[in-house]
Amino acid sequence: MTKLTDKQATLCVHAGVTPDATHQAIMTPIYQTSTYVQDFPGQPKTHDYGRAGNPTRDALELSLAALEGADHSISFASGLAAVQAVAQLLKPGSHVLVCDDVYGGSGRLFRELFAQYDIEFDFVDMTTAADLQACFKPNTRMVWVETPTNPLLKVIDIAAISEMAHAAGVMVVVDNTFASPIFQSPLQLGADVVLHSLTKYIGGHSDIIGGALMLNDQDLHERLRFIQFAAGAVNAPMDCFLLLRSIKTLAIRMQAHQHNAMNFALALQDMPAFSEVIYPGLASHPQHELARRQMRGFSGIVSVRLEGDFARVARFMQALQVFSLAESLGGVESLINHPETMTHASVPEPLRQKLGIDSNLLRFSVGIEDVEDLISDVSQALASL
Repeated sequence: MTKLTDKQATLCVHAGVTPDATHQAIMTPIYQTSTYVQDFPGQPKTHDYGRAGNPTRDALELSLAALEGADHSISFASGLAAVQAVAQLLKPGSHVLVCDDVYGGSGRLFRELFAQYDIEFDFVDMTTAADLQACFKPNTRMVWVETPTNPLLKVIDIAAISEMAHAAGVMVVVDNTFASPIFQSPLQLGADVVLHSLTKYIGGHSDIIGGALMLNDQDLHERLRFIQFAAGAVNAPMDCFLLLRSIKTLAIRMQAHQHNAMNFALALQDMPAFSEVIYPGLASHPQHELARRQMRGFSGIVSVRLEGDFARVARFMQALQVFSLAESLGGVESLINHPETMTHASVPEPLRQKLGIDSNLLRFSVGIEDVEDLISDVSQALASL
């Protein structure tokens, strides 16, 4: 597709989408087919089988690539399917550096599946980039960065770590799910591969599971595309259609999420019940200045520590009326999550304790409702304790 613009709001609406050639439909059709007719054996016109390609998925991948400023994009059936594809680039004997506060599902996949194939994973604090140098080994092949992290919202210097890794011939993968392409562009900061759980902000409506990889290197793209083709972790045409629909409003949704999260975090700072409010947009955040340099916005996740024992924390979550207690994040509706018992329950207890993922930690996914209603909901829940 000819490059339209660098303006993301315009890209969200138009990138990857062209009128249907047959009927000029403005929306990309759902090509609900598993196979394609060939005029001559072994010479398909465009596609031969649904696992290898689909026109609706093609349009989604063009859109995703445009949003991240990438030459290539590959969409997957889930975010973890995308994580798995990247991990399958590694050979036995490889060493990987992973940020310590990583999404629980990614850490579980590394520790419980790929570690058994003689791949070593070290989970390290990457908030001080200079400290990472001592962690490299002769067999280090990949650095896995998530920023902001989940659930502690640490911000990691992508440019500094990419420069360090590339000097050692090491690939850098950045999970950009929390920031979305609207607020952060890791490829421009030196990353080799960007990963998204499309389930979150890009899908945005809590009704789709999906994942994606964006990158510039042609050879790497072909290797990852082969892994997907061989393993089959593709998303269905209907899901691709729904994701294309969601992307059209991504820019304005992200602005609404950020507006609400900033005001929500400021309000919670004034509530004595919370001993800590964590949000990269707050001046109190340890990496606030880095976040200002690296990101175009601070997104919609706010984590807090609520005073009291687990029973009190549980009563608070159950007393909320606008926030729903649920896994996941990034939807238009506001959610609250208890990482210790939910999204990060698979993290080994010693690491959870070291990180501070304890019974008092809560993660709010701030939606696009009226922010005053969200603040009032927290206030009434606290008053009920």
